[in-house]
Amino acid sequence: MSKEKKILIVDDNPNMSSLLSDILEIFECKSACASDGEEALKCLKKEKFDMVITDLRMPKMHGIDLLKTVKESYPSLPVVVITGVSGDTAKDEAIDAQADGFLAKPFRVNDIQGLLEKLLG
Repeated sequence: MSKEKKILIVDDNPNMSSLLSDILEIFECKSACASDGEEALKCLKKEKFDMVITDLRMPKMHGIDLLKTVKESYPSLPVVVITGVSGDTAKDEAIDAQADGFLAKPFRVNDIQGLLEKLLG
């Protein structure tokens, strides 16, 4: 990746946000964290991001609702959905809502690397 990318991590679990932030740092990406969808939308209004990584199940705003809102306001912004929910239903729901990527927890570092290369070049 040519210039440092900035990624918004949206997860109500601070441990997961911290883990994702550490992983992104390995690939020379900056990150900011939001604990729910409402906070994420405020961050997007204040700063420019190159990607959003959001959990599916969160308080205040479900990850799919956040995904749809982001795609309406920022159609070219890649959004990746992560979830610990098992089964294909969550993935199908995310893809139907125009998610650019999907990761099931637990994921590996090279899963993140693959998404970064695919979506950010």
